[in-house]
Amino acid sequence: MKILLWILQVALALFFANAGFAKVSQPIGTLADTMTWIEYFPSGTVPILGALEMLAAIGLILPAAFGIVEILTPLAATGLVLMMIGAAITHATLSEWPAVGLTVVIAAIAAFTAWGRFRLLRQRKPETVPAAANLSDRS
Repeated sequence: MKILLWILQVALALFFANAGFAKVSQPIGTLADTMTWIEYFPSGTVPILGALEMLAAIGLILPAAFGIVEILTPLAATGLVLMMIGAAITHATLSEWPAVGLTVVIAAIAAFTAWGRFRLLRQRKPETVPAAANLSDRS
């Protein structure tokens, strides 16, 4: 299960890092040539979506890889599910059915990743309480 989750996380991270970087770095006019939905959103929305996609890509990998605030990994995947639901609605509104299909598949992969990572976090044995949590015991 862990290996499958890592494969999915890396695939999602690469996809969203690439898509997010394009939205942040390319002019809106260039993006609008291939992404017709862009013309229906305020111009400032596109770079914000790109930045969120890049942050989610980072969140899919770094917390789980380094064991620091690991809850961020399934939360990043959950955020991507929400973004993909919005994207699917947008594409459906514009009758872009192939894009709806792809978006639903990506949302399903992100949802499985979120579910799997939340499940792994729940299955772990409780660790010792960090020293900082015991500060109230000190007089």
